[in-house]
Amino acid sequence: MVCINTILAAAESSPSGAFGTWDLILFCVAVVGVIWLGIWKAREPKAAEGSEGDKEEKGAADYFLAGRGLTWWLVGFSLIAANISTEQFVGMSGQAADWLGMAIASYEWLAAITLVVVAFCFLPKLLRGGVYTIPEFLEYRFSPLARTLMALATLAVLVGVPTASVIYSGSKVISVFFQGYSLMGLDFGSLTLGCAIIAFCGAVYVFVGGLKACAWTDLIWGAALIVGGGVVAYLVVNQLATADAQMLWDTRAAGATHSAADIQSAGIWDRFQYLNSDSLSGANGVGDKLHMVRPADDPAIPWTALMIGLWIPNFFYWGLNQYIMQRTLASKSLAEGQKGIVFAAFLKLLIPFLVVIPGILAYNLYSGDLRSEGVKKNFESGNLAAFVSLEEYGKSIAKDGLSISGIDQKKITNELKDVTNKIIPVTPQFVALHPDISEKIITHNLETIRGEKAPQQTQNSAKYAEGKAKIKSEFDKIHADFADASTNRSQRVALAEDVTKWNDDLLKEMETASKSGLTVAGAAVAITKGNKLVGYDFDAAFPTLLKNLLRPGLSWFVLAALFGAVVSSLASMLNSASTIFTMDIYHKLRRQAAPGELVKVGKIGVVVCVVIAFVISLQLGNPKFGGIFTFVQEFQGFISPGALCVFLFGFFVPKCPRFFGWFGIALNVVLYSVFLLWFSDIAFLNRMAICFGIIAAIGIVSTIVNALNGGKAIVLPVNNKVNIESSSSTKIYGVLVVVATVILYYIFW
Repeated sequence: MVCINTILAAAESSPSGAFGTWDLILFCVAVVGVIWLGIWKAREPKAAEGSEGDKEEKGAADYFLAGRGLTWWLVGFSLIAANISTEQFVGMSGQAADWLGMAIASYEWLAAITLVVVAFCFLPKLLRGGVYTIPEFLEYRFSPLARTLMALATLAVLVGVPTASVIYSGSKVISVFFQGYSLMGLDFGSLTLGCAIIAFCGAVYVFVGGLKACAWTDLIWGAALIVGGGVVAYLVVNQLATADAQMLWDTRAAGATHSAADIQSAGIWDRFQYLNSDSLSGANGVGDKLHMVRPADDPAIPWTALMIGLWIPNFFYWGLNQYIMQRTLASKSLAEGQKGIVFAAFLKLLIPFLVVIPGILAYNLYSGDLRSEGVKKNFESGNLAAFVSLEEYGKSIAKDGLSISGIDQKKITNELKDVTNKIIPVTPQFVALHPDISEKIITHNLETIRGEKAPQQTQNSAKYAEGKAKIKSEFDKIHADFADASTNRSQRVALAEDVTKWNDDLLKEMETASKSGLTVAGAAVAITKGNKLVGYDFDAAFPTLLKNLLRPGLSWFVLAALFGAVVSSLASMLNSASTIFTMDIYHKLRRQAAPGELVKVGKIGVVVCVVIAFVISLQLGNPKFGGIFTFVQEFQGFISPGALCVFLFGFFVPKCPRFFGWFGIALNVVLYSVFLLWFSDIAFLNRMAICFGIIAAIGIVSTIVNALNGGKAIVLPVNNKVNIESSSSTKIYGVLVVVATVILYYIFW
């Protein structure tokens, strides 16, 4: 403890944002050393006995399931390292910095309960079948078609969503922290270079060592990640204690009543509460960030989602997600797997204190940096340059201590400067920070939709005049608020919500009209929607903390832990994707393939999957995705409700007919697509709940009909590859985890 305190004290006295020569050396040694360890541990032990066929069979089991020999501590740390990556540190902390605050912790704390259920209800069913992959179970219970559909859907979502997002979010950390660093002509502030580095590192050791290499590196990265996250949390809390009270007051929630003087004299916990707790709800700076319950109309986590919707992605992710469950399928025994899962459940309770609270404080402490990153995004991928020149904008933000130095002017193309027949969405934060520019943008939208040159289907002179009056009235209020020194930025955001919503409704009307075709002077015309202009880039919250808080001597460890977590998660996903491709698709087409051939195909699958994910990752910085965490959760909805429903019936309803396996998965894709396209106002977690309810109802009806027609219960085959005796003592620890979760919800409810 004395040693740790000495290191932290020395780090606090060093200049922030620095990455010294020794940091670079230690960082490289740590990363290369751990990857080498994983490859070394994954090497096939020399065997004196057994035929070549036995060795090949063992080689396939080693590569895809680590020889089914993982102990509980390897399973537990591997689950956490595979799960907690920059997707959480970037995406979840970004959502916390925005408007969700502690509410985003529900993904972690409900996961703790979910894991306990998975350990004692899902895992015994899967291990008893001796399966390599999750889709393989569906063939035994339902049909080969169900297995194939599940495999194809899982592979598409796994490679296109979480794998791509991990590459992007990891690159986000590198690009923000190393902004301005270059070596041998390579710009380490480039997202593209960061994506390439991470994709290569993640692919190389899983290509060589398979799941066993992942498991051993996960052990080290999982432990280092928790320690590194704790170090960042410690530093950010210390920074809150000494931060300028007036600066903090400007980020205070709109309904908060404490003055700068109150904040100045307050302790750390009181400062945290004064800044982020009030009784209102809405966008960032308006809602209470210290409670788990959000309003029913919240677009991300309405309180209704806590009843059903949020459980669906949780149970799918932790119970049926190949790259997570592959660790438990590789357990030495059922008891070892259960111990590992419950251990991971306990660790999940700690994550919000390492990710969510620092994310909330990132906005309070470094809102200027988040604003600068938002400006960069607006110019490089949005249409801001169509309404204000870069030079003019630079002069306007100089008074706030900001600059345009980090913007790549080559990315501001003529296409971005042209907003002809284009409508532009904005956030309340953007309007509150840039009222003059926002007034021009919203007026442009009105003229494009209602004005004289608007399409005949939406043109309306009376509504145009009414809209002009609305815009003038709303922005008169905002300009007056700017002149009032007694109000702060967050209160301005609350004031901007009304005109932002009016603009959103106007754009939705145009989108609806566009579906039937638009014409101007009898000629067809297309009105497109530009990228949303944002006030802050909240995905930069955690990287901004690293850039501002880490000092030489400490930077290497925290960055190595984060980088290792990224590479570990990526390697796990690639291994799982290659396993599904090899065992559920290739092996089905070529049943006579030898185990050695399967390993070779699996390695080719790793390369193909990482290339596809890399290409997709380059597109994820686009504001239309609404943040990396939202992107991941939203697109999981195409598979998670239907798959969860099908597996629940497969596990626990023996008389459910076999056709339900493929039908439930296919129907969910159709239902979710319909809700996404035509009912997008419904929160995505509620859309998941509706899809789940419809498919479950069909499952119940089809089971009843099957039973009435004399259908017999389906008996699943049993494979004794592992000991399936459950662990009694682990059940006690599981109950303790559930109780601890309930207590945390009671505190933050």
